[in-house]
Amino acid sequence: MTFRSRLGTFLDRSDVQAVIIGVIVFNAIILGLETSSSAMEMAGPAIIALDRLCLAIFTVELLLKLYARGPSFFRSGWNIFDMAVVGISYVPEGGGLSVLRALRILRVLRLLSAVPRLRRVIEGLFNALPGMASVFALMALIFYIASVIATKLFGASFPDWFGTLGLSAYSLFQIMTLESWSMGIVRPVMEVYPFAWAFFVPFILITTFAVVNLVVGLIVNSMQDAHAEEEVAATGEYREEILRRLEAIEKKLDRS
Repeated sequence: MTFRSRLGTFLDRSDVQAVIIGVIVFNAIILGLETSSSAMEMAGPAIIALDRLCLAIFTVELLLKLYARGPSFFRSGWNIFDMAVVGISYVPEGGGLSVLRALRILRVLRLLSAVPRLRRVIEGLFNALPGMASVFALMALIFYIASVIATKLFGASFPDWFGTLGLSAYSLFQIMTLESWSMGIVRPVMEVYPFAWAFFVPFILITTFAVVNLVVGLIVNSMQDAHAEEEVAATGEYREEILRRLEAIEKKLDRS
């Protein structure tokens, strides 16, 4: 086994990953303390030094991974994600790029790549995007139709909510989220238009309880598929490890 393969195996060890996760969580706390004026007055230099230490650890880890894996390092989207998140921290503070320095908190997102369960959630979300696009297109069509109807029916009496197509879409979005939809919008409209419930109730049933649940179902299904693929891959790796051990034992028996 070469030094690179041994280094890659070492970096993939569960205890090493646990240390990295601990550093990520600790760095998140440090970055939070930097927003406190009292904490910075009390221990500002120490906080900044600890933040730089965490950044150094992340940088060394990425460089070791790059050396251990070689060109295959860039075949993993998670490795590129880690490089981008850590690279933001090296943006100069001066000039118009100073805003990017505030994005150092994105280093906390490294938990997504370091924790397998979180990684599975993100992979499931991305796998669900093609199906979600169809659902969002359906949602946009429903919103457009409902916005046109609402503007024509209620725009004259309630111009602040339904005076234009954009205002109607925003008001309907608020209704879909069930945020003050009854007392805030629908009941005042029903005082002028008593049968307005015949429009709003079906709209809520279609969008909130039907279409939105389709999105949730797609995400859950994609997460289950990602979990199943991960289990299949883990089973394959376990079988390969068993075969390697059996081959090693067979070689030792042949020599003896």
